[in-house]
Amino acid sequence: MNWVTTVPFVYPALEAVHIVGIGLLLGSLVVFEMRVWGLGRAVDLGALARLALPITGAGFALAAASGLVMFVSQFEEMIANKAFVWKMALIAVAGLNALDFHSRGGSSRDDRRARLQTALSLGLWLAIVACGRWIAYK
Repeated sequence: MNWVTTVPFVYPALEAVHIVGIGLLLGSLVVFEMRVWGLGRAVDLGALARLALPITGAGFALAAASGLVMFVSQFEEMIANKAFVWKMALIAVAGLNALDFHSRGGSSRDDRRARLQTALSLGLWLAIVACGRWIAYK
């Protein structure tokens, strides 16, 4: 995969795709989480989940696919980078939180546990983005 880093514009294009994926993921997730926290109570939570969460999933898929290609192109550097390792660990925790949230039907609940889980989710994703930015400086 050396072509990813040697062919002009490939790596920057991957970074741009990665950022678009993150934007879709976070943007749709924040809208859904704001509703769980009580904003926009006139909007049906289930209907919003059916609209927003597929966009969240698509954003994650786009970010994960582009991130995987960037990772493979610089495997040794990334594995040695503490910010990258933290980012991957936080993504795993965010995934477990999402799995628990959805396994209990959280996308149709706005109870205390859902609010706590969505707050954790937002905090994790913001930390993941911060770690992603720090990768370049480690």
